[in-house]
Amino acid sequence: MAEKKRFVIGVDVGTGSVRAGVFDLQGKGHGFGVRSITLWRPKADFVEQSSEDIWRACAAAVKAAIKAAGAAGRHVAGVSFDATCSLVCLGADDKPLTVSPTGRHEQNVIVWMDHRAIAQAERINATGHKVLRYVGGGVSPEMEPPKLLWLKENLPRTWKAAARFLDLADFMTYRSTGVDVRSLCTTVCKWTYQGHLGRRGKTAPSVGKWDDSFWDEIGLDDLVTDAHRRIGQRVRPMGEPIGNGLTPAAARSLGLEPGTPVGVGIIDAHAGGLGMIGATLDGEAFAPETAHQRLALIGGTSSCHMAVAQKPQFIRGIWGPYYSAMVPGLWLTEGGQSATGALIDRCIRASAHAAALDKDAKKTGKTVYELLNARLKVLAGRQTMAELTARFHVLGDHHGNRSPRANPHARGMVAGLSLNDTLDTLALEYLATIQAVAYGTRHIIEEMNRKGFSIRHVMVCGGGTKNPVFLQEHADITGCPLILPREPEAVLLGSAVLAAVAAGAYPDCTAAMAAMNRVGGTVQPAGGEVEAYHDRKYQVYKRMYDDQHRYDAMMSPPGP
Repeated sequence: MAEKKRFVIGVDVGTGSVRAGVFDLQGKGHGFGVRSITLWRPKADFVEQSSEDIWRACAAAVKAAIKAAGAAGRHVAGVSFDATCSLVCLGADDKPLTVSPTGRHEQNVIVWMDHRAIAQAERINATGHKVLRYVGGGVSPEMEPPKLLWLKENLPRTWKAAARFLDLADFMTYRSTGVDVRSLCTTVCKWTYQGHLGRRGKTAPSVGKWDDSFWDEIGLDDLVTDAHRRIGQRVRPMGEPIGNGLTPAAARSLGLEPGTPVGVGIIDAHAGGLGMIGATLDGEAFAPETAHQRLALIGGTSSCHMAVAQKPQFIRGIWGPYYSAMVPGLWLTEGGQSATGALIDRCIRASAHAAALDKDAKKTGKTVYELLNARLKVLAGRQTMAELTARFHVLGDHHGNRSPRANPHARGMVAGLSLNDTLDTLALEYLATIQAVAYGTRHIIEEMNRKGFSIRHVMVCGGGTKNPVFLQEHADITGCPLILPREPEAVLLGSAVLAAVAAGAYPDCTAAMAAMNRVGGTVQPAGGEVEAYHDRKYQVYKRMYDDQHRYDAMMSPPGP
């Protein structure tokens, strides 16, 4: 490749912002840009965005990243996008169509975390259709079929006028290239597309195929009768170049050259997997035969737990198995927690001490997390920090349980409250909340290991990896070493991996991962008495969920 084309760009569309990163072909980041995006909450459990707002933020973030890297558009060999698994609705003219009870067309994206379609998800799961076997036994309200069914039933004008329903990552590539190509990752993981079936050749229109009987059975047969035009007629592997690359209009928006290759996109958490899981560990290169020993933990507003294996692993309550949905040729199993970073932030923001904590953070130039961590260290004294919560317990299902309970009706619980209301009390609740998140990860790993995995290393990226307490509690509670990537922006790097493949710098994702993934550090579990302490507290964590079921049963109205 000519020297002037020495960079690739990864773009990550998250819940609150769009980020862009400029990387070289060895996976080193050279410049980053970020722009916030608007979030609407018109009703309880409704969360919406605007595809136009997202695209504007994307353009600004890419230009900022290029400037920060000291580069120019002519230096960029390829670009690719990852995004949350949010649903975008467009009309025949590609203009936004409302998905909102407000009727505002600007609000045309149902965000992944939106739970308006719980009832629709339950009805879909009651069908017992065979495709549900490949989503952990049932769809989540965070997936697209329940949201589509909600739209048909509640916004019939939008439903009739809609020309395209796209996963957000697929909207980004469509907006960039003008070619409607859907990702094998998005469609398999969030739409029940069957990636392991059908034609897989390079000249075939699609890899895998839709199961039309599923759409018929759930009452969305009109998505089939138009030959899948609205949900995707061409599904291709991640990183494959789309059409003729960037359109002139998209190139102007992004500050890149027309025709710059654009790779088929991916879901954000899955990009994080591509940005970490291919690294060499203890001299052992990533290989299909040992892939089942690694877990990629991608933390943010929520958390995702990605593991791949040569054979499909069917685990009730854990999504998948998904064929080739992250690493080509391997089956992906995906656990997750609906609220992790959001849960920790809520714990802090709900406190009467939040304002004072913010003031101290600005005064000292530290984050609120650093201040709370320092206070916990003082409180612990000579005992281990973990022991501070021996009588303070949190069940972190405030936004339902994604895995392995697969119960969107679950709720959070706190045990051990007193009349004390001090900063120290907040510090204890903060620590117990972090521990609750880590116990959720332990529960997911246990279920995976019971069904064929042998997780030995947890590779982590995301906001929590900047917090040493978050990292150490996860290592101690799971009993696994935490592997930190050399490039902390691993989600962006995962998208850059796909951009490099689209640019022809590497023959496939596996080769690009091997070249661009590197280990940056390790956090070892403490073991010993700390391990024994967490074994006991983990039993409390699981008992709290069982107790909640007992309370619900006691409060249910008596039968006839």
